Parts: sequence; structure tokens; C-alpha cells
Amino acid sequence: MRISTLMMYQQTMGGITNSQSSWLKYGEQMSTGLRVNRPSDDPIAASQAVVLSQAQSQTSQYASARSFATQRISQEENTLSSVTSSIQAAQEKIVYAGNGTLSDDDRASLATDLQGIRDQLMNLANSQDGNGRYMFAGYKTDTAPFDAATGTYSGGITNVEQQVDSSRTMVIGHTGDKIFESVTSNAVKNPDGSIPGPNLFKVLDDAIAALKIPVADDDAAQATAQATIDVANRGLRNSLNNVLSVRAEVGTQLNELDKLDALGDDRTLSQTQQMSDLVNVDWNSTISNYTMQQAALTASYKAFTDMQGMSLFQLNK
Repeated sequence: MRISTLMMYQQTMGGITNSQSSWLKYGEQMSTGLRVNRPSDDPIAASQAVVLSQAQSQTSQYASARSFATQRISQEENTLSSVTSSIQAAQEKIVYAGNGTLSDDDRASLATDLQGIRDQLMNLANSQDGNGRYMFAGYKTDTAPFDAATGTYSGGITNVEQQVDSSRTMVIGHTGDKIFESVTSNAVKNPDGSIPGPNLFKVLDDAIAALKIPVADDDAAQATAQATIDVANRGLRNSLNNVLSVRAEVGTQLNELDKLDALGDDRTLSQTQQMSDLVNVDWNSTISNYTMQQAALTASYKAFTDMQGMSLFQLNK
């Protein structure tokens, strides 16, 4: 078999081209830090990287959702803390109002104090978040949930929920009726078996109205007023217990979010490591291959240059 000059040239050029392609490939890997820059580099790793990238994106979305949920629930907890303090202040006034030696002026002064506390509670019930949305209105966040005059609730009836992990959806906003118009299962009852309340604002309104009525030297009026104060006292106890139960739920949710964040961080770290194993460069191996390929390419260039200068005429000299 004869080996023509053209064949030798083509084989030599093919070898140089392949060496140059490999050298450039390793150079690209060193430049990008990635072993897989296109699907053809490693089809299996590339397909697995796509699936893993989607999982990473989902993990990041849940982390953002938990951050929003934590902010929203923390704001609710702060508001409920203020509600608790206001109810306790109202209880102190109601207990003092039960003193039978108070004058009508004293009672009127207590009514004024309770009215101020009632206004504070109404302001808290109609609280807005940083975006101007009403916190306790459910999904009807554009309008105030409570009527300031009557204390009636007109907000949404469904708690606001947020998916905070792949299999966990959490309440991040309670509706106002579940806070200011509800009682717990162990609520204190009136002597007749009825449950005082449950509307917190009506309890206060009734007590305020009773304290404004003069009862001096009127035993019947005093008895009626005292009965109203006693009902208000029980109603405030029930309202406070209900608010505390909601706060306990909120505290549990914040604790759970912390644990979910820790699990999410572990998941993120694991996914990052998996992605690195799939597509990132093995620097020791890549640098070594790049250096060897560069030396081989230089040798190929030298051999090709020397071969170009060879001919039968030179050999016959």
C-alpha cells in the first residue's frame, strides 16, 4: 500500500485538529469552572443537572415563602401581644368597677378609661401590615374588618395560608372573628349557663354603657350594673384565653418555621454538593490534562513543520 503525501498531510492535520479541540475543551472548563458546558459534554450528567436545578429552584422558592411567612406571623404575634396587654388593662378596670363604694363620677371616669382601651383594641383589630393590607381581614385585605362603631366583623372567613415546604401549608394570618369574636372550648359561663361574649367589643360596650348610668341610692340600678360588670369580667376572661390560644398557635408556627429553615439549609447544601459533583471541574485532573494536551499540541505543530520541509529531492542531495 502506498502512502501518499496528501494522506500523510490529512492524517497529521486531523491529529492536530483533535489535539487542539481537546486542548480548547480543557481551557473552556478551566475558564467556566464547569466540566459540563453543553449537553454533549456528558448527556447523563446534563440531564440530571436539569432535574437537580429544578429542585434547587423549588427549594429557593420555599425559603422565600418561609421568610415571608415568618415576617407575617411575627407581625401578628406582636399585634396580639398588644391585644393581650389591652385586655388585661381592661380587666383591671372592670375588677375595680365592681367596687360597690364607687361614686357615679368614679364610674364615669372608669367608663372613659375603658372607652380608650376599647379604641386601642379596635385600632389593633384593624391593623395594617407594611403594604397597607389589613392583617385580620382574611383574604379581604382592602377593607377594614371591624366596624369602629358597632364592633361587628365584616372581613373574610378564611385564614390566609402559605405553602412553606413541599408538604406543609401553614396559616400565616388569622381572621379577626377567630381572635375578637371567639371563645375557647373551656370558656367561663354565666350562672344561667350562657357564655358571655363572644364579641370582645360588645362586652366592653355593654360595660361602658353600664358605668355611664348613675346608680347612686338606687339598689336595683346598682344590682343591674353589677350584674353587667360581672358578665363583662367573665367575657374578658374568655376573650383573653382565646387570644392566648391563638398566640400559642402562632408561637408554635414560628418554631416550626425555624426548623423548616434548618432543614431547607441542609437540603440546599446537599443539592449544591450534588450539582458540583455532576458538572463542576475536577481542577487537578483538568489542569493536568490541559498541560499535557498543550505539550502534545506543541509537539504536533513541530512535527508538522518538520514534515513540510522533507522531500525526495532533499534526500538525494
